[in-house]
Amino acid sequence: MSNTTSFIAWISIFKVGWSLCFPAEDNIVINNSSSSLIVVPSNLRKQTEILDLSQNNISKIHIQDFASLQWLRSLNLSINRISNVANASFRFNRKLECLDLSRNELSNIECHFLNNITSLKYFDISSNRFLSLTLGKAFGFLKNLEYLGLGSREAIQLQKNDLKEISRNQLQEVSIGLKYLSEYELGTLLVLRTTKLHIVLPSAGTAALLNKVLHDAFTSADTLKLSNIDCSQTCDNYINVFKALGNVRISTLLLEDLTLSWLQFTSIIVPIWDTRIKNLSIINATLNSIRSSVIQHSDRVLETLIFRRIRSSAFYFNPPVYYDFFIKLKVVNLTISNSGMKFIACPEQGNHFKFIDLTDNSITSDFFFQDCKSLNLLETLILQQNELHQFYKLSTMTRYMKSLKNLDASQNQLTLDEKTNCLWTNSLKKLNLSSNRLTDLIFTCLPSNLEVLDVEKNNIYIVPQGVNNLEMLRELYLGSNKLVRLPECSNFRNLEILYVEGNSYQEPSSNFLQSCSRLTKLNAASNPFECTCDLRDFSRIKENTQVELVGWPESYQCIYPVNLRGTLLKDFYLSEVMCNPVLLMLIILGSMVVLAVVMGLTCHFLDLPWYLRMIYQWTQVKRRVMKTDLQQLHENCVYDAFVSYSEQDSGWVKEQLLPNLEERENPFRICLHERHFIPGKGIIQNIISCIEKSYKSIFILSPNFVQSEWCHYELYFAQHRVLSEQSNNLILVVLEPIPQYMIPSKYYKLKSLMAKKTYLEWPVDKSKQRLFWSTLQAAIGINITAETEETLL
Repeated sequence: MSNTTSFIAWISIFKVGWSLCFPAEDNIVINNSSSSLIVVPSNLRKQTEILDLSQNNISKIHIQDFASLQWLRSLNLSINRISNVANASFRFNRKLECLDLSRNELSNIECHFLNNITSLKYFDISSNRFLSLTLGKAFGFLKNLEYLGLGSREAIQLQKNDLKEISRNQLQEVSIGLKYLSEYELGTLLVLRTTKLHIVLPSAGTAALLNKVLHDAFTSADTLKLSNIDCSQTCDNYINVFKALGNVRISTLLLEDLTLSWLQFTSIIVPIWDTRIKNLSIINATLNSIRSSVIQHSDRVLETLIFRRIRSSAFYFNPPVYYDFFIKLKVVNLTISNSGMKFIACPEQGNHFKFIDLTDNSITSDFFFQDCKSLNLLETLILQQNELHQFYKLSTMTRYMKSLKNLDASQNQLTLDEKTNCLWTNSLKKLNLSSNRLTDLIFTCLPSNLEVLDVEKNNIYIVPQGVNNLEMLRELYLGSNKLVRLPECSNFRNLEILYVEGNSYQEPSSNFLQSCSRLTKLNAASNPFECTCDLRDFSRIKENTQVELVGWPESYQCIYPVNLRGTLLKDFYLSEVMCNPVLLMLIILGSMVVLAVVMGLTCHFLDLPWYLRMIYQWTQVKRRVMKTDLQQLHENCVYDAFVSYSEQDSGWVKEQLLPNLEERENPFRICLHERHFIPGKGIIQNIISCIEKSYKSIFILSPNFVQSEWCHYELYFAQHRVLSEQSNNLILVVLEPIPQYMIPSKYYKLKSLMAKKTYLEWPVDKSKQRLFWSTLQAAIGINITAETEETLL
């Protein structure tokens, strides 16, 4: 933890060095700070680009310590015990741009090791043990140098020749620690060519010494920062110098680390108004007494005035003196942050305030700027990190601020418990209400002309329907709330940017994308997405629209159902069929129709109905055979079957029928009129006798059959036997199809039989004939010479 803290502290001290030493692209960083090291580790990665070895006990830098780190760009060796750096220590580190050796034990400021790292942009050797600040010739080779930090913890003298080696270099910032300065030659700082100059002023010394240092400082740079102004004993030297400033070169002045009284504080600040300084910052000041005093304010208007971390250690504190002073200053941009302010008075008419920043104070909304009518020019008001509670009073505070465009009241305790007619100024365009305690009611109390609204980190569950007073809204930030559904853009017709990350909705509404036609940027990351059909269109938003999706795809994952948890939305897929019931039904019905057509065609081409009829007849015969009385059959029947046919069909009977019935392993006994009619006996009597002596009667039906008179008699007597014995001994075999119109009227019984009784059809296809004979043999059912059912098959 301490390593991380020290590393963050190191990178935070950089001004120019921040962008130089820590560019935006990813770097390989090694942090070994606060690790009790006494030497540089030998196992450092060769690809290291940023290395922090600060706050250790390293005493020497050797030639081989960094020889393998050819990609090294930033090196922090501050707060060690380094007293010696070998001349060739960095000869292999040609890419080194940032080097921090501050707060060590170095005594030789010539720094010969610089000869090998002419690419340096940031170099800090302040707070060492130098006996003088006479820079060595190696500094003259640092043509790319932008930041230089100098200084010593020993008593030093500063003369013109000390800084001549860098006098030809144009620097961005120079920081010189002169806390222990004992003597200064006038004009020394003037040799510097720098945009920004930071001087840590001497803690003790004569007025003449301080006057010479400040005289040069105020005329050597555009921006000047002065630290260590300690007036706990006396402040006359500083006051006298500031009063005598006159024309100065600098436009921006920063005063840091001040300890003084209220009177001394105002005595230093007020004279600045009469100089060319446009921007003044007072940072980290401790006021040991605040008493009323007469202050003569200048008529000159300051561009920017910043007070940050102003504290009072006085037991007696006169608030009006403190509050009124700041508001009476003539300034355009005023910042008072982290200073414990509880209240600030309404400024007088004719003020110049366009920007007021009161971040991180203790201001409440009870009386602050209520009914204040003098802030007509104010455009930006920042009230972050205060103690504001009543949202309604925040709105009424602004109603007379006719030019206010930007209001930031984030990180407070604002609440709105009931619908209220809020009184906002009509000029407000941007409103930041993030990190408060606001609920859905906030949308009933917003200014109508807003273009940007930030209500992140509140307690908002839904954006109510019918929010019709935000027609101009272009940006809406709703992240880290408790939203259960996405807002519809029909409420915000001009919305272009929407942030709804870190909420509780599982799927966007069905018409979200359609309603947000002007949306160009969307952040919906880190939500518990339920990957169902309703989310399908949203998961394709990157493919189907031009909307920029922040955090896509890694921050968009399925949470439900469990089997898809962790799946990226870009990899989630459900087909149109699964998500469209109408389409699914059409496909099912279509498939059924196609299947029916295919089955119909199959049946047609493969004669499947014929096969089914044959199988049905065979099974029916088997069932009847099982119920047959074999003993009775043996007593009454001589033949297995009597065959009735037309003479024109005799060829088929002799060539096909008889061989398949009589020439089998257990042959049937077939009765034919030409073989078994008794000569001399009448034809009718022979027909009746053969039918009665046969177990079955087989009729070979064809167009020839219906033309035969005797066939008609045979069919008549066979049917009469069926009716009288209540048996089922008739077998119809259709040899050739018989059209209905060819059947004579006298064959009405044949029509009835064919309509009611299942018959066998002779197949022309030879592949089907085997099944035909099996079915016919089974229909005959019993072999008169057999004793078991197996012989019938």
